[in-house]
Amino acid sequence: MTESRSFSPDGRPRARALGLHPAGTPGPWNAITDVPGVEVGYRTLIEGAGPLRVGDGPVRTGVTAILPRGRDGVGRPCAAGRYSLNGNGEMTGTAWIDEVGQLSMPVTISNTHAIGACHTGTIGWINAVRPDLSRQWLLPVCAETWDGYLNDINGQHVTPELVGAALDSAQSGPVQEGSVGGGTGMNCYAFKGGSGTASRLVEFGAQTYTVGVFLQANFGSRQELTIRGRRVGERLMVDNPQESTSWGTAPDQVPAAPGGSGSVIVIVATDAPLEPLQCKAMARRVPFGLARTGTTGSLFSGDLFLAFSTAGDRASDTGFPIGDPSGDELVTTARMPWNRMDSLYTAVVEAVEEAVLNSLIVNTDMTGRDGHHSPALPHDQLLAALAEG
Repeated sequence: MTESRSFSPDGRPRARALGLHPAGTPGPWNAITDVPGVEVGYRTLIEGAGPLRVGDGPVRTGVTAILPRGRDGVGRPCAAGRYSLNGNGEMTGTAWIDEVGQLSMPVTISNTHAIGACHTGTIGWINAVRPDLSRQWLLPVCAETWDGYLNDINGQHVTPELVGAALDSAQSGPVQEGSVGGGTGMNCYAFKGGSGTASRLVEFGAQTYTVGVFLQANFGSRQELTIRGRRVGERLMVDNPQESTSWGTAPDQVPAAPGGSGSVIVIVATDAPLEPLQCKAMARRVPFGLARTGTTGSLFSGDLFLAFSTAGDRASDTGFPIGDPSGDELVTTARMPWNRMDSLYTAVVEAVEEAVLNSLIVNTDMTGRDGHHSPALPHDQLLAALAEG
């Protein structure tokens, strides 16, 4: 398992394999799946080349599925909280999370115009695998970032069936990173970005808890990129993706995003016993990890974060008892003392920083619609720039 900390399942180097070691101790897989019960699945679409023909491609997109308690735990609530650093984005289901402080549905992440397909596909999947829940309201969490620079984003290539397949594929263990799932068509700091994950172990008395992070990175300008405290972006000599400061008007074109825009979705999981307000406090620490990589938070970057705790799982718990009340419905839970939360906050910051680096490092060049090109972060130049100081 220690190899999984440094190399992806397909053997490509992660940040640690390049000698980049953000602070903290990662879990065995250095992934959100180090949190017991959490499962991740993908479906990736890479098809076609050349000029954009809406509906035909080129296609550079996909969907990511996260099951907080795994397939068997759908419907069993987790304490949850969320935070919006910048609201130019979408994450469905959060009004209900704000209301009751619980997450009991799967989380999917895709492109901006696939929110509807993800919502429909998740509900259809739940009805198929958990028909007992179909009598209740279903409010899944569906989040997005914009992949229109590389992808035929208006072509509706992410379908409800594809979403169901991603949910079916969810599993524990090492997690693929880079241009997979919802991260397939994304850019980060004007390099190829996408999916990234990391984890941290946190000691609390005789207990060791895990904090895991998964993110879809599609944000930042080249000049902002900072690694190990050094501004390296402008020193990496590769072609920039096309950038524009105008959204354009031609109906058959999807213009490139302005520099720095694009969005980032971050999901934080832990098995530490937290209440909803503590989960929200964890989500509010995500921006500190992002800032370590250089971003200043563009207006056109939707930066939305969700944190949940898998502690206190009860197989019989569906969150809201139905029928007449009885005397045995009171809920007693344990939680971390507020004055012991700092180590968990630190773990969030460290894991977010490393997850961003992994999303960049475990990646390759990609050319998409209309010849738009996104270069991979050059490992050799990065190491040389860091060595120069």
